[in-house]
Amino acid sequence: MERAAGEGRPLLPAAGGSAGLSSPGLSSAGAVFILLKSALGAGLLSFPWAFGRAGGAVPALLVELGSLVFLVSGLAVLGYAAALSAQPTYQGVVRAVCGAAVGKLCEVCFLLNLFMISVALLRVVGDQLEKLCDSLYPNGTLSGVPQLPPWYVDQRFTLSALCVLVIFPLSVPREIGFQKYSSILGTLAACYLTLVVILQYYLQAESLRLTEPPQPSRSSSWTSIFSVIPTICFGFQCHEACVAIYSSMRNQSFSHWVTVSVLSMLICLLIYSLTGLYGYLTFGETVASDVLMSYPGNDPLVIVARLLFGVSIVTIYPIVVLLGRSVVKDLWAAPKRGAVAVSEAHERRGRVALTVTWMAATLGIALFVPDIGKVIELIGGISAFFIFIFPGLCLVCVTATRSLGPRKKRGDDTSWDNGDCEGTVPACPGQSGKEHGAEDPAAEQQQGLGAALIAWGVLSVLGGAFVCGQSAALAVLGLLH
Repeated sequence: MERAAGEGRPLLPAAGGSAGLSSPGLSSAGAVFILLKSALGAGLLSFPWAFGRAGGAVPALLVELGSLVFLVSGLAVLGYAAALSAQPTYQGVVRAVCGAAVGKLCEVCFLLNLFMISVALLRVVGDQLEKLCDSLYPNGTLSGVPQLPPWYVDQRFTLSALCVLVIFPLSVPREIGFQKYSSILGTLAACYLTLVVILQYYLQAESLRLTEPPQPSRSSSWTSIFSVIPTICFGFQCHEACVAIYSSMRNQSFSHWVTVSVLSMLICLLIYSLTGLYGYLTFGETVASDVLMSYPGNDPLVIVARLLFGVSIVTIYPIVVLLGRSVVKDLWAAPKRGAVAVSEAHERRGRVALTVTWMAATLGIALFVPDIGKVIELIGGISAFFIFIFPGLCLVCVTATRSLGPRKKRGDDTSWDNGDCEGTVPACPGQSGKEHGAEDPAAEQQQGLGAALIAWGVLSVLGGAFVCGQSAALAVLGLLH
């Protein structure tokens, strides 16, 4: 059911709506850039460390490629389920496809995950600002001589000012399509960080690079290899935003969405792999979890990288806020889903109030919680719900209960049509459209493929449970030690 206002309604009018209400929509390039920026975040700094923890470049790259299959599969399933359910939000799709109970679980997990991600992003931005101010005004970190820094370089002031002057204006707009412009800048900033890591490997070999290439750790095992999966999944996660992005796209055919998803993930794979590989080759297993901390703090290229990477993180925060607002509005409007449309002014005031509240709460925690490293590990586990578990459940439910095709309205009736979606998944068993489908070889083939899709969905759910459990166990062990 379409929502009345705000993020709860489709970001584009439904096909066949009046021409006066039509919108140009989000282009393919804009969708790719927003997906990239949803994925290219704080995890980029940790990939060299993940390569070392996995025992070398080869095991880490293999884990990346294996995870990529599930990542792309999840994006494809979510886009297809969004077309089937006509829902504009991630939690709306899960609720429509998997039922109210699973939908409520998704909303709670989604809200918790988005809030924790917002805190983590502000904490990372604050750290980058602090390191940048240390470079400009040495306070002992670089010079070794304690000095009292000016008040205007204090992290509490700089981060608060950044939130008010930059992040808040980017977070207020209602439609995610607005973020395509800032997302382009953020993507270029992440690419610059990768370029700096590569250039430092070649240009400062004598002072930085190891005397000989790092050798794979002899103590590496399957345990150490699997331990980096949460880090890789946290780095690649963009699934929370994918339904909103799909709903904003001008071309919403399934094959086009798969192309956008694959292209985005391949670009992410290239950026993450190059950063992880060259950072690991430069420092070996001694690389810091934040690769920029392994470089000299007064290096001009590194200073610019810190600044631009901060810009890259800043452009992610508004996307997370938009998604968080959509979840809060869904939870608030749950008892009165049949409510009439609210006025534009009322919707705007509610949107601004939610944004201010969200930003104030996350900023307060980011400023006064000294170390949320263990919380970030938990975020990697929670993200498994949105990358593996919920997409797997959607695939199982859709394949088992519905003929797969986009919903089309015919008069007052709503029907499911198999023939209007490019690259459609076959219809469910027993729904071949023929009276004696069991005798049709094509129907038998559809049944076999349907069983394979259900098996893949179950495998995705089990894989997500493994990643979530492992991440939680690592976080708890880290807290105990």
